[in-house]
Amino acid sequence: MGKGAGTVEGIEGLRRTGEFVWVIDRRGEMRVPAVLYASEHLLKKAVADNACGQLVNVACLPGIARYALAMPDIHWGYGAPIGGVGGFSVEEGVVVPGFVGYDINCGVRLLRTSLSLDEIASQIDTLMDRLFSNVPSGVGSTGCLRVKRKELARILEEGARWAVARGYGGEEDLQAVEACGCLEGADPSALSDRAMERGFEQVGTLGSGNHFLEVQVVEEVYDEATASAFGLMERQIAVMVHTGSRGLGYQVCDDYLAFFGKVSAKYGIRLPDRQLAAAPISSPEGKKYLAAMKCAANYAFANRQVIAEWVRRVFSEVLGRPAERLGMQTVYDVAHNMAREESHLVDGKKTALLVHRKGATRAFAASHPDLPERYRQTGQPVIIPGTMGTSSYVLVGTQKAMEETWGSTCHGAGREMSRGEAIRRGRGRRIDRELASQGIVARASKYEGLAEEMPEAYKDVDEVVRVVEGAGISRKVCRMRPLGVMKG
Repeated sequence: MGKGAGTVEGIEGLRRTGEFVWVIDRRGEMRVPAVLYASEHLLKKAVADNACGQLVNVACLPGIARYALAMPDIHWGYGAPIGGVGGFSVEEGVVVPGFVGYDINCGVRLLRTSLSLDEIASQIDTLMDRLFSNVPSGVGSTGCLRVKRKELARILEEGARWAVARGYGGEEDLQAVEACGCLEGADPSALSDRAMERGFEQVGTLGSGNHFLEVQVVEEVYDEATASAFGLMERQIAVMVHTGSRGLGYQVCDDYLAFFGKVSAKYGIRLPDRQLAAAPISSPEGKKYLAAMKCAANYAFANRQVIAEWVRRVFSEVLGRPAERLGMQTVYDVAHNMAREESHLVDGKKTALLVHRKGATRAFAASHPDLPERYRQTGQPVIIPGTMGTSSYVLVGTQKAMEETWGSTCHGAGREMSRGEAIRRGRGRRIDRELASQGIVARASKYEGLAEEMPEAYKDVDEVVRVVEGAGISRKVCRMRPLGVMKG
């Protein structure tokens, strides 16, 4: 990181060390410094909503390596900030459910097509109507896939592989999903009965909140060679699916937060915030949470796999062509809320870390062994959704990310206002009509859902991406704009 000077009002010990890099020096009970990637404008927002204070709390946790990190889309979250990253020594560190988040493996899948904008411009309304009819969405939504307990256990153990084995997509999808769509070590017995119950009817459902399904067009390509390797080009139609582990994942987090409140005291872990309840990674309780978290992650992988197949079927039916002829293939599927055991250099030594990413995504560089063979020459595709009225991006991972951020980057625009505030500001407005005036077809189960996710409720995704590229932790490949948006 570059050197610089200066302090910023609002946070003790905060100083600038590079154009987009800020450090909060160790103080009080901090075990390591905190590092933020941000522009001055985005930094002020992080200070204002106390996300920086939450990052300082993370820096106090046992076993955290080198520093606590925040991406430019950082905002206040439960216990740990959304947009936070931390690597914990597997031998001495802790696992923190609040630093993974409630929506375990909330993530994004990007499907490319062989269609151009001209081919479907007249069909957008029909496509959005059919997608809205065929992909269940909204609070508490349930789908046509209803499974018994034994079958649910297989989903939790097999993830996207379960879906492919039942005709939802093919093997080529799995080769373009983080961890091939399945985290090993998932154990359904680590879940409560309530968590299992919440998973019986929600496979293949989008849900609500910031989850969405979006039909997009590639509007600008910045790196033609990498875009070509990803199968992307200008004026091409793509589909982005953003959802996670639904009620099952929420319940896993809720259960273990309550459980870990007592576990932290058992192991003498001093907590800067009770919402950061933790257990040693190597403890029976820590291992049990990780087994449950992996179940929820696999559920999310299966969920996005099923939805992706339903998207293909809708396109095929509306356009009157088999999905194979539409070229509807998975570019990549990335997770935002996860704790993964990875090997990274710490003080020049290869070290096993449990890397927590909460509202952050992997951005692994070329040649990394965890990448699919097709992306070993380029680096990992990084999918950055914007808001339903703004652009989304595809980036690529870099070696600098491996060196500085445990191979991590931002995950999206990041909220700027609470959902309650967004609904208040949207009162009396028709967000769907506002979007229509921009040429964007919107479908939602209720107007409030559009209001709480309106574009001004989020940070400027262009600025967020400018920061991560300027800092060198990922690089722009292409930009997409929305044509049709489906919200819960």
